Amino acid sequence: MNKTITVETVVHADADKVWEFWNTPEHIEHWMHASDDWECPKAVNDLTIGGRFSFTFAAKDGSNSFNVTGVYTAIEENKHIAYTMDDARIVTVSFESGDGGVHIVETFEMEHENSEELQRSGWQAILDNFKSYVESSG
Repeated sequence: MNKTITVETVVHADADKVWEFWNTPEHIEHWMHASDDWECPKAVNDLTIGGRFSFTFAAKDGSNSFNVTGVYTAIEENKHIAYTMDDARIVTVSFESGDGGVHIVETFEMEHENSEELQRSGWQAILDNFKSYVESSG
């Protein structure tokens, strides 16, 4: 097993809204990027066990793009998602509802191309974008 990294946040919204915004392609395209010079122009998401997802990350200036793809291995609505990325890394996401909102904890296996700090900051930035997007959407 590869070394894992965990990122987390608390989203001030109800569990149903958090789940919907996390899993619906029209919403994913608004928050699935690590910095303002990148975007997610296409998201495909079949949220079923064995279902596939594909998220396109693209530099806004057109200089680079890549897809992140994988297969869901576990789903418990409003509580938990696990998936295996096509490069065999395992990711788990837990959603814990509480008085202040939904605490999201995302744990992923590191890849070997980028530093641990770069991976941690990138995944945290995407999670922070998710929090901002959900909280700013009436």
